[in-house]
Amino acid sequence: MSKLHRMAPHCFAVGILAAAAAYGQSPLNGVIDIHAHSDPDSLPRKIDAIDLARLAKKRGMRGLVLKNHYEPTASLAYLVRKEVPGIEIFGGIDLNLTVGGINPAAVDRMTMMKGGWGRVVWMPTFDAENQARFSKQDRPCVPVAKDGQLLPAVKQVIALAAQHQLTLETGHSSAEEGLMIIREAHRQGVQHIVVTHAMIAPVRMTIPQMQEAAREGAYIEFVYNGLIGPNREYEIADYAKAIRAVGVQWCILSSDLGQPANPLHPDGLAAFFSALRNEGFQQSEIDQMSKANPARALGLP
Repeated sequence: MSKLHRMAPHCFAVGILAAAAAYGQSPLNGVIDIHAHSDPDSLPRKIDAIDLARLAKKRGMRGLVLKNHYEPTASLAYLVRKEVPGIEIFGGIDLNLTVGGINPAAVDRMTMMKGGWGRVVWMPTFDAENQARFSKQDRPCVPVAKDGQLLPAVKQVIALAAQHQLTLETGHSSAEEGLMIIREAHRQGVQHIVVTHAMIAPVRMTIPQMQEAAREGAYIEFVYNGLIGPNREYEIADYAKAIRAVGVQWCILSSDLGQPANPLHPDGLAAFFSALRNEGFQQSEIDQMSKANPARALGLP
């Protein structure tokens, strides 16, 4: 166990504040964060979506995808765009129990939301069967497969992602389930696929599995949130090794921030990029993973 893992929670807060101060003015011109949590939410969040959009715009960011585990965010994206012009804001739907689980009707309705900013579909996250199994919780959950086969409703959602050019994310599905989803998405012609925070729990894809996902056309997401806090599983060197093995052209850097104890999204991203530069990544490679690849994953020019 590293010294950092043995630190008390208040020490993490001090380190986070120091990182925020160090990177608070770093420009992030053109960066798109496809994994941004914010208020309003039923979980505690550090900043609301409007203030986050203002901050991200001030730091030069191109866009954000607003993620909520329990409520669709397409309508929120519409309102944030109206309040904060000049930054591209997108929403989506996370297929947890609160939206009916794997619910093709909910996905279809999201595509009709005014503005058309509902761009992402996440397979179940906190209510995923894999999450409940990992957490050793006996509670209602949302399966995506049975007996080695994707459920019919999952295939219907994948078909809607193909029809509407949505970005399909694997959520908290297991590594094996994620690969099943990706193969079916590839078969159905989905153009935009992302493995949600592939390395960290409860997904925990191995490097060979990430390489297979990339061969099937999926981007592999690496999140800064996986590198901080008392329960972190990996060091930046672990991320660097995986990114090199998969290939920069298939990787996306996101924050997965918004938690009260963690840095604000732009500060976390700036710290993330700095750490990768210290691991030998060129700025052009970081730009590809934080600007070009997220844009392609969202179907943007």
